[in-house]
Amino acid sequence: MAPRRRRRRPWHRTRAFRLARTAALTAVLVTTVVRCGGGDGGTGTEAAGAAAHADGRGSGPPPRPLPRSRPTSLRIPSLGIDAPVIGLRLDKDRQLTTPPLDRPKEVGWYEGGATPGEIGTAVAVGHRDTTTGPAVFAALAQVKPGKLVQAQRADGRTAVYTVDRVKVFDKAGFPDKEVYGPASRPELRVLTCGGLFTKRTGYTSNVVVFAHLTATK
Repeated sequence: MAPRRRRRRPWHRTRAFRLARTAALTAVLVTTVVRCGGGDGGTGTEAAGAAAHADGRGSGPPPRPLPRSRPTSLRIPSLGIDAPVIGLRLDKDRQLTTPPLDRPKEVGWYEGGATPGEIGTAVAVGHRDTTTGPAVFAALAQVKPGKLVQAQRADGRTAVYTVDRVKVFDKAGFPDKEVYGPASRPELRVLTCGGLFTKRTGYTSNVVVFAHLTATK
């Protein structure tokens, strides 16, 4: 009897495809920073440090990455954030859009990047404030390394990320590759505005939370 031929995996499920998509993410976002709406001024903070796995998981094996599935909500329990997620794309100038100003409590997730728990760099953005007051990420700069970020998916699964570090970058010298560069594991960047605010130019900086996948549910 002739041996059975193995079926080739679909291209969209291969590691090469995931790496190619992550490289494309870096290319299209290479000149992008978060554009924030006007609001009350303020200053950001910076925290850095290696994050241990939550709940004593420590040096255990990393979780298996999840297949692609769109995000539906994002939670940061330590900050009391539990927000719905909408998809974001690039505009005609290839700039990453943000959630509408009249929906300040929503988080935007870049549809061209990784979905929650998927290998690669996922990008979530939200407003710090608007003209109506504090928005969803008003306290984002206060999250500490080791805290959790939970992203629920349309398929019912949840990707749990652990914060590695929080940094504030001046928009004039934003490190695109450090923030959006390729990742060989599931990673997440959560961005909002920071630094000083003026009505003429808006905020001077971006707050960036760096996190990696440590559990799935």
